[in-house]
Amino acid sequence: MNRPTNPFRATLFTALCVALGSAVAAEPPATFPTTPPVPGAAPTLTIPTPTSQTLPNGLRVISVRRDGLPLVTARLVIRSGDEMDPPTQAGLADLTANLLTKGAAGLTAPQIATAAETLGGSLSAAAGWDESDVGITVTTPRLPQALALLAKVVRQPAFDARELKRAQAQAIDEVRLTLSKPTALAGLVAARGTFGTGAYGHPRSGTPASIAHIGRADVQQWHAALYRPDNAILVLAGDITPAQALQLAQASFGDWSRPATSLPAKPPGSGERSLPAVVLVNQHGAGQAGVVASHPAPPRSDAHYYDGLVADAVLGGSYSARLNEEIRIKRGLSYGAFSELQPLRNAGAWLASAQTRNPAVPQVVDLMLAQFHQLGAENVPDAELAARKATLIGSYGRSLETTTGLATQLAELAVYDVNLGEISRFPDQVNAVTPRQLRKYAHKHLDADEATVVVVGDASQFAAAVRKTHPKAVLLDAATLDLDRADLGAGAATH
Repeated sequence: MNRPTNPFRATLFTALCVALGSAVAAEPPATFPTTPPVPGAAPTLTIPTPTSQTLPNGLRVISVRRDGLPLVTARLVIRSGDEMDPPTQAGLADLTANLLTKGAAGLTAPQIATAAETLGGSLSAAAGWDESDVGITVTTPRLPQALALLAKVVRQPAFDARELKRAQAQAIDEVRLTLSKPTALAGLVAARGTFGTGAYGHPRSGTPASIAHIGRADVQQWHAALYRPDNAILVLAGDITPAQALQLAQASFGDWSRPATSLPAKPPGSGERSLPAVVLVNQHGAGQAGVVASHPAPPRSDAHYYDGLVADAVLGGSYSARLNEEIRIKRGLSYGAFSELQPLRNAGAWLASAQTRNPAVPQVVDLMLAQFHQLGAENVPDAELAARKATLIGSYGRSLETTTGLATQLAELAVYDVNLGEISRFPDQVNAVTPRQLRKYAHKHLDADEATVVVVGDASQFAAAVRKTHPKAVLLDAATLDLDRADLGAGAATH
């Protein structure tokens, strides 16, 4: 997504660049490098081996010790999230997680916040695909009290009717703001194009209509069905031993009863797809257009996961990756063009996005599709691949520098049933990916026939031009889109 910028600052920056460029052209410094430096060696990650233990009630306890600072991050992760939303109640998982800290065990929302602040931390609660979680980071001596507080909000939420009403109003406002942003709306439509009627196709945060239809009983039932010890993981990262982790988990969660009923089955991630390959959405008067291209991708359990991760790094995982190079750096068509691989439990997606001027849409679409094709048609040069791998490994290493980042990475591995030892094998796995493996993966999963390209903006400035290349492109109107339906609403198409 583009970041708004100060027009004067942008103009001044351009003028300075021109002036500096002229000066350099007239008298280049003798020592000015003509090529970028060779990427340095990938950093070596030293991560203690995580320990996994299980309480009698089924709660999995994962801990990893990091000496140096008396800090511990605790995350209680539920292995269910937005994918479990009922078809007519998108946003239920998000709303449930949001309400956990708004009242529990006789404490009000302000009292819970004060209790966390007294411990030197703050409680965060959220839901996402395949998980919901509550987390807090505190100093080691205060960890028992922090876990006790965490247990209260997870196990005894009040779901107060007034807090629910307030949370719904806030959620609806946030969703409406999201729907007003071209690139964000394009992403939601692209998800419908990729996952169709599947569990990952609906908007995670819901829609104004779906959120309004959620009642207190719905939240209570969702919590009772899925917030249970045999569907939960407690992750503790920092100044703590495995023995201490087990003892503290037992103290706060050992009496959490496992229901006699079975866990609800996970719905299929992907379903019937009814949208055409190219969808144009008219957002009348939009100053810019959002362009998103989405492809189906394998789930996180795929054996070639690291091939995909490296392929994504080459395509659009950083500022100097191919999409940004072609769209922003070479042509100035966007403030940024990036991609993201989203491997989930039952499915996955590749997403590429850029925000651009309305008249530039056809060019941006063609550039995106061309980069997808090239990645699957040609080997990536060794130097480029080495640079992208170094960036990927460096970013990963930085994410593990804090106890919060360490806990987040462990939680993700656990949620997707990946061996916890992978947390330290990441650099080796990335470096092992060859140009041939990358090309083969991209060729298989970036097939143009499987892509959904969505453009949201002032269609009067680009629809006709896009249809010259993509004559089957359908034109919809943003005001009549129904994101609660996989087809976005019957009769929404215009010609």
